[in-house]
Amino acid sequence: MWLATGSQTVQQQALRDFAQAMANFFAGTHRRPTWRKAGVHEGFRIVGQRGNHWDVRRLSHKVGQVWIPKVGWVRFRWSRQVPDEAKSFRVKRDRAGRWHVAFAVIPPPVDGPGTGQVVGVDRGVAVSAALSTGEKLFAPGLRSTEAKRLGRLQRRLARAKPGSNHRARVKVAIGRLKARETDRRKDWAEKTSTRLASDFDLIRVEHLRIKNMVRSARGTLTVPGTNVRAKTGLNRSIHAAGWGLLVTRLEDKAPDRVEKVNPAYTSQTCHACGHRAAGGRQPLIPPWNRKP
Repeated sequence: MWLATGSQTVQQQALRDFAQAMANFFAGTHRRPTWRKAGVHEGFRIVGQRGNHWDVRRLSHKVGQVWIPKVGWVRFRWSRQVPDEAKSFRVKRDRAGRWHVAFAVIPPPVDGPGTGQVVGVDRGVAVSAALSTGEKLFAPGLRSTEAKRLGRLQRRLARAKPGSNHRARVKVAIGRLKARETDRRKDWAEKTSTRLASDFDLIRVEHLRIKNMVRSARGTLTVPGTNVRAKTGLNRSIHAAGWGLLVTRLEDKAPDRVEKVNPAYTSQTCHACGHRAAGGRQPLIPPWNRKP
């Protein structure tokens, strides 16, 4: 009987999504679907013709409301115009306890300048993205005070009793800081990718296998890893730099204008004469670590 309290559209769409995920797995294009985790994968999707199954309307400059089956009208902050061609939307709750509504629409690609401008993007840890024009871009993260507070909260979480209300409150506080860091990184990737797609006709990036690069060095009980702590810090820095997100958004906004090149010896080869030397690579020091 409890299934009847929810919308059948949500339940049917969840089964369709699962069937599609299994089909993609057996086709060899995707991984095996994983179980949804409480507190992380909280949300549902509504699919149907606008006006029949769901509807959305604007109430004021910053407020809108969407009709959700079996729930009614739900207000949300109007951040951008909802296109008429939207045929589905997703309601999701993040780790910080915030609810979001996203309408599924494929945006048009960003047009290039048409001048034949080419740029190379070198992704790194100290410098998130170094352009061939000499410009260096840094992905924003948590401030020093926020990072210290995050460390204190993580230590409190380790001491908190499992299942207690105190532990739940600490987890929400940590989720808010993590969400703030993620929002800043996504905002930087969106603005950077839009600017590169509109300023250059061809964008060259290194074809990095990020999944293999951030693999843990912990090892096993019989064959323990070495320099595990240093490798863990490197993996976190790679994730914080937004390597994959930047290239993904570039490919979405500038289709057929992003070229992936072999990264072998690109940091040791002179682009002018072609000479290759290991000492030709100069280490980059982030601005916050440079000595006066």
